[in-house]
Amino acid sequence: MADQTKPGPGEPGVPQIQIDVDDAVAQGAYSNLVLINHNDNEFVLDFAYIQPASPRARVRARIISSPRHTKRLLRALEHNLRRYEERFGPIEEPEPAPHGTLIS
Repeated sequence: MADQTKPGPGEPGVPQIQIDVDDAVAQGAYSNLVLINHNDNEFVLDFAYIQPASPRARVRARIISSPRHTKRLLRALEHNLRRYEERFGPIEEPEPAPHGTLIS
């Protein structure tokens, strides 16, 4: 249950949110492929796992999000990647995939 009456630590006026995670969700699901689709109202992110040398991927989780929240997620990922690289060094990127191919 979220408590939206208390400010967050060090941030006056910002509501504090408590996050509950049940045991099954807390285990997480490994994904090495994400498929992204959208329409004018929402983004759909299918997180999948594809085994080496296999033509089939199994979706492990589907996240449906508003465009506004998806943009905030992108910014949060960019911020956290910068912090990660500052601490652990640059992440080596593979060559860009040709347009229209799956990104894994």
